Amino acid sequence: MNRTITNIKSASPSLSLTRKGLDAFFVWLFMRISPNVSFSFSGDAFFIILKDRANEIYKKVEDQKSSRGRNQDALLAACLYIACRQEDKPRTVKEICSVANGASKKEIGRAKEYIVKQLGLEAGQSVEMGTIHAGDFMRRFCSNLGMSNHTVKAATEAVKTSEQFDIRRSPISIAAAVIYIITQLSDDKKPLRDISLATGVAEGTIRNSYKDLYPHVSKIIPAWYANEEDLKNLSSP
Repeated sequence: MNRTITNIKSASPSLSLTRKGLDAFFVWLFMRISPNVSFSFSGDAFFIILKDRANEIYKKVEDQKSSRGRNQDALLAACLYIACRQEDKPRTVKEICSVANGASKKEIGRAKEYIVKQLGLEAGQSVEMGTIHAGDFMRRFCSNLGMSNHTVKAATEAVKTSEQFDIRRSPISIAAAVIYIITQLSDDKKPLRDISLATGVAEGTIRNSYKDLYPHVSKIIPAWYANEEDLKNLSSP
C-alpha cells in the first residue's frame, strides 16, 4: 500500500505501512495543521522527534489483532495527536480532524482512546499524555485571527494568570474566551463568530466561558493593557 508524494505541502498521501511512507504521512499531516511553522523537512530536530514518536506509537498498535479492520486514517491521526500531546505541542482533535483524510472527529477520538488503552495494557500502567494548558493554543489562535503583537502579548499574559483561578472549563475554551475579552478591549474588536472559527470552539461555549471568567477580569487582564475604567466597558454576561 505505498504512496508517492510529489508535493509534501499540498498532496494528500495515502496510507503507507512502510517506515518511509509513515514518515511522509506524518510530515504532511503536521504541516497541514501547522501552516505557520517553518522547519526543514529532514533536519528539524523537533519534527524528527515528533514523527519518530508518532511512528513508535503506531508501531506498537499496528500488530494488535484488535487493530485489524479499524479506520487506518483515524489511527494515524490519533497517533499524531498523542505524539503532539506527549511532546508538549498539543493540537486539538478538531484541528487534526480537519486534515485527516476524511476521518471524523468521533473516529479519531475513538482511535485515541483505543491507542491509549493498548499502550497502557502493554506498559502495565497508565499512559502519560501530557498536560494541556490554555496558553499552548494562544499564539496559534491569535495568529489565525491576525491579532497585533500588543494584543497577543496581553492575551498570553491573561491566559497564564487565569490558571490561578478555578475556572472549570477546557483549556481551549478558556483560550477562546480570553481572546474575546482582550479583543473587546482593543480597537480591533473580533466578532464572536470569527473567534469561534479560528479556535474551533462553539460560540455558546465561548459565551459560557466568558461568563465564568468575567468575575476575575480585573485580576486576569494585565494592568498595562486595560485599566479599571476600560474593564467597565465589557458587556455583562
